[in-house]
Amino acid sequence: MKPIILNNSGGYHLSLAQTPPTTANQATSRWQAFRHKSKVLNELLDDQYGLCCYSELCADLEGLGYHIEHLRPKSQYPAQTFDYTNLAASALSSDDLKIFIKQETFGGHAKLSQFDSALFVSCHDSDCARYFAYLSDGRIVPRDNLGTSDKDRANYTITLLNLNSPYLTNRRRRWHDELDQLFEEHLKKQWSVEHLAAIDLIPRNKQLSPFFSLTRQFFGQVAEQVIQQHLPEFA
Repeated sequence: MKPIILNNSGGYHLSLAQTPPTTANQATSRWQAFRHKSKVLNELLDDQYGLCCYSELCADLEGLGYHIEHLRPKSQYPAQTFDYTNLAASALSSDDLKIFIKQETFGGHAKLSQFDSALFVSCHDSDCARYFAYLSDGRIVPRDNLGTSDKDRANYTITLLNLNSPYLTNRRRRWHDELDQLFEEHLKKQWSVEHLAAIDLIPRNKQLSPFFSLTRQFFGQVAEQVIQQHLPEFA
């Protein structure tokens, strides 16, 4: 999970709507009536370099869509319904849910009915990346160096968002295999591994390649050198 730095605000109409609802019913009805979600979504995706806030999937490349996610659910935190700092762009769209079986659904649409903010690792936390590691078989797991309480938070978040959905696991495994093949080819032919890492770590037209955190972990120190040189704000 890549930490998200918010540079946008959601636009004029979101700011007008920030007289906060006080009940879950008010939050639901007012959000449904809000007609400027596309503007907000575009600004969120700009902040997120085109990636899903939780899975780092590039939904566009998969023929999928996004929805605006309330990190703290509006049913439990109605006052934050129109708070841009509580919003993020998450795959999938409501139309995508019609083609996904329940076991494969992930992200905001997979959240449990009861949300525990003390356990949840948010993509708006500046240190959220330190909680997770990516395995070659496509799974996401807690990092080995975590203490018990942090490991509990990582496991809770992975389960809550179904980040080991078969759909995501399959795509992360394929991404890891592709990186591995390219890496071995570059070593064999004595090509620049730094240039290879930069291809998927440096944004193009404000768009990152999918699975940024997996790629960063795969390339290790090489990735950190590329990021320090080209993207110090990501360091």
